[in-house]
Amino acid sequence: MSVSEQDRSRIATAIRAAEAKTSGEIVCVLARTSTDATAPPILLAALAALALPWLLLALTEMSVQGILVLQIAAFFVLAAVLCLPRVRVALLPRATRRYVAHRAAMEQFTIRGMARKKDRTGILIFVSLAERYVRIIADEGIAGCVRQSEWQSAVDALVAHTRDGRIAEGFIAAIEACGNVLAAHFPRTETTRDELPDRIYLV
Repeated sequence: MSVSEQDRSRIATAIRAAEAKTSGEIVCVLARTSTDATAPPILLAALAALALPWLLLALTEMSVQGILVLQIAAFFVLAAVLCLPRVRVALLPRATRRYVAHRAAMEQFTIRGMARKKDRTGILIFVSLAERYVRIIADEGIAGCVRQSEWQSAVDALVAHTRDGRIAEGFIAAIEACGNVLAAHFPRTETTRDELPDRIYLV
């Protein structure tokens, strides 16, 4: 799944349209994966490669040199396959996948300067594809006034569209829904000014 330059432009336009009605701001982040740990896949590849010679000795009459070459090749092939993002994520328990994706979302919230907004009325729309994780994080100026359940329609729209491979449409639908929530609680005023870029970040 990918987001084209045209899709990025459409998402930026949707953000500007939503923010035209509110003093709140919306930042979008799309992560291919939130899991960067390679230790488990490497360990599994090493264990499989260590077990391979015993199987070959028991089942074949290969030379020691041939077995060693096959062992090394097996390790590198398995390591490469197991380190693929989706495979690497699949090796993790579901709770662990959600934890690392949530941690990545919180890191992006900080990195993108959400807390630097003066009235703390920014929200982050975060999607991590490999973990199939969607989260909307509201800054403290919003969290005290808006129940988490009010973001659910945006999450549902994003999940449904992303599942069908329509990432840009999912973000646009979520942005519109979040914009409506923000406009209801934090309408735009004459003193409102944009402090954060209107764009989607790909990480």
